[in-house]
Amino acid sequence: MHNNRLPQLSLAIGLSVVSASALASPQQFMSARSFAMGGTGVAIAHPADAAATNPAMMAGNHHDWSDDFGLILPSVNARAADEEETVDQVDDIQDVIGQFESAISGFDPNTDAPQSIQDSAADLRDRLVAFDKDTVRGNAGLGLALAVPSKTVSVGFFTNANLTATVRGELSDNDEALLDAVATAATAQDVDNALDLVTNPDGSVQLDSRARILASAVGEAGISFARQFELNNGNRFQLGLSPKYVELRTFQYTETVSGFEDDNFDADENQTDKSGFNVDIGAAYRFGEDRQWNAGLTIKNLIPMELDSAQSKPALEQQYTLKLDPMVTAGIAHIGEYHVITAELDLTKKEAFGYEDDTQWLALGAEFDVYHYAQLRVGVRQNLASNDDNDGIEEKTQFTAGLGLNLMGVRMDLGALVSDADVGAALEFGTAF
Repeated sequence: MHNNRLPQLSLAIGLSVVSASALASPQQFMSARSFAMGGTGVAIAHPADAAATNPAMMAGNHHDWSDDFGLILPSVNARAADEEETVDQVDDIQDVIGQFESAISGFDPNTDAPQSIQDSAADLRDRLVAFDKDTVRGNAGLGLALAVPSKTVSVGFFTNANLTATVRGELSDNDEALLDAVATAATAQDVDNALDLVTNPDGSVQLDSRARILASAVGEAGISFARQFELNNGNRFQLGLSPKYVELRTFQYTETVSGFEDDNFDADENQTDKSGFNVDIGAAYRFGEDRQWNAGLTIKNLIPMELDSAQSKPALEQQYTLKLDPMVTAGIAHIGEYHVITAELDLTKKEAFGYEDDTQWLALGAEFDVYHYAQLRVGVRQNLASNDDNDGIEEKTQFTAGLGLNLMGVRMDLGALVSDADVGAALEFGTAF
């Protein structure tokens, strides 16, 4: 057995699924600006990122320097949650397995003292117990967009992708009992007898404890249309529509610690996929004495879609269902020449897939503009659907911040996120005029 198998397991899921399919998780893609403002955007999105939040905003009145053209090329973000330092535990477990196998090699119960073997067995037992149900989760996203606002019909093109992947340890009670028998054996011969139950004929350790990979993915590409209508009272109403092609994918791989092979985890039997057409719709209403208020409403994924995960090992794996249900979000914003303050609420709940938390976000965001050359952003959001009974890492309160820079028409946006469980960052390049 190779000592680097489990670290490769935790690393390979992120690399392989992205490279193989360029897909994403059910969580909605966020531009770096949205990322830095608590995930908001329904009432404040700029034309280029409107398709990812509210297509109606592509036809909205923004600043003179951003109403005619918008380009995102590209926008990337990533988050990681590892409450129990799971990856570090994996490395430590592999080190102890190596020590255990070295101690076993050449052991003769008639002449050798068993203490080093028993110490390694006890150490390995304790680490596997601590590792049980510990979870590490990673999220990554990539997006591209082009928007051409117009006084008649605004048109935009977009494609985006996110990925959620989790790696989890699962203890075998049998492993715990057998390692405990080695660790507590009274004599060298008892140790040797107990070792027969945890080793293969070649002396390698045979364990039933497992590592499980579970990933969900959604990728989309489409075109957006939006139109603004000026009402008799001078207020403005916008409608937007985004027909799109959507692909779902799930990935589940479960293998014993000793049986894991690098080149098997992305086998066809561990993946499922499904694709089809869907649509987003959105509306926005600009009002107030100086048109300083904007309200927005969007419905993402009007056509429900479902995909069951692979179950290549029915005795070890349960089947999960990835659901892409309609998501309704409402927001309101106060917009000035040099500030934006917004509040947003998911009116529907997103059901968790596997080792995730249900999510329904209430978010606040703010942006302060410095003469159109720089923007300071902050945000906070609270998950109203978080619960203590989820199977993975809870998502509760998240704090965000970011910076935007506009120099000679070239735009760069940075975002950061932190919570009790997550850390994340976003980076975006583009232009607007």
